[in-house]
Amino acid sequence: MPLPENPMFHVVYGRNLLRSLAETANPPYLIVTMPELLSMVKEEFEERNIGYVHFALSLDINDLENLAENLPQQINSVIGIGGGRALDVAKYVAWRKNLPLFQLPTATSTNAAFTHRIAVRIEGVVKYIGWAIPQVVYIDFDIIKRAPPHLNRAGVGDVFCIHTALYDWKLATERSMEKLWPWDPELAEEARKVLQTVRNYVDEIANVTETGIRILTEAHRWTGAVYHNAGWNPRPIEGCEHFFYYTLEYITRKAYIHGEIVCLGILFMSVLQDNDPEDIWRSIKAAKVRIKPEEIGEEWSTIEKALKLTRKYAIDNKLFYTTIHEREITDEIIKKAKDLLYSSQYSSV
Repeated sequence: MPLPENPMFHVVYGRNLLRSLAETANPPYLIVTMPELLSMVKEEFEERNIGYVHFALSLDINDLENLAENLPQQINSVIGIGGGRALDVAKYVAWRKNLPLFQLPTATSTNAAFTHRIAVRIEGVVKYIGWAIPQVVYIDFDIIKRAPPHLNRAGVGDVFCIHTALYDWKLATERSMEKLWPWDPELAEEARKVLQTVRNYVDEIANVTETGIRILTEAHRWTGAVYHNAGWNPRPIEGCEHFFYYTLEYITRKAYIHGEIVCLGILFMSVLQDNDPEDIWRSIKAAKVRIKPEEIGEEWSTIEKALKLTRKYAIDNKLFYTTIHEREITDEIIKKAKDLLYSSQYSSV
């Protein structure tokens, strides 16, 4: 099943793309990456062309603004190399300084390479601001495959969320609580096609094959760009499953692997919605996404606290109307989802 066409974002698949990027971007450049990737960066880039290497350890708006305003020298281009945080920081600097941007994701963990806005944190709350389109997004098969498999598998979270997001969108329209983006059946059907395509290839994604990498990347390309292309409409790709992620991050101030928490949110919220949770759970399991608290390094008590605070977080931050606004996450809902989560053991390594 082909994915719906999406004209945004130039994507190149191949190998040895990092070296080619070093020969393409206009030096001196700012490289935004993570400490564990520094040796790979140094192998491929000539030191004289690197104006500055920044480790993306924060998405706090104050830290980002300080970076943009205090670069140590003239920079002619920005290169993001890494996961979602590195790609978002690179976008922020490129936007603020009006510089050419090049993105090289090192895992398929998120759709951040394909979103125009930056998920900054303002007083601990996620806000989407800015506008940055890369000259090109390079998908290097060998680099992606070197990432821990759980990072690549987590990327299904930014696609499987369509399952709960569409339910929320239709509910809000039926309740007359959605004025900006009323239910659009054609757009919803496009989103379902993207969701189903990824579900059809979960084994390839779980095994991080080249086919799996392409399918998930193209799905990210669609989900990332549709937000802008549909008039800044987040409804097809975001619902209360993301609100749970925002709440958990807010109360713990921890950095999580985005797709893992989103998938956990999908499980809980599909139970809350009575929206075929067993079926979407089968896809999450088949993709071998880690979502059990003991796998992601979190306590059940913290997960439960975040679930029960999600409604308050959504209301306090004036987030759009979803199931969480009208249905309580009770102990019974949590138990049902937890029983489903542990109903069948699986390997996620």
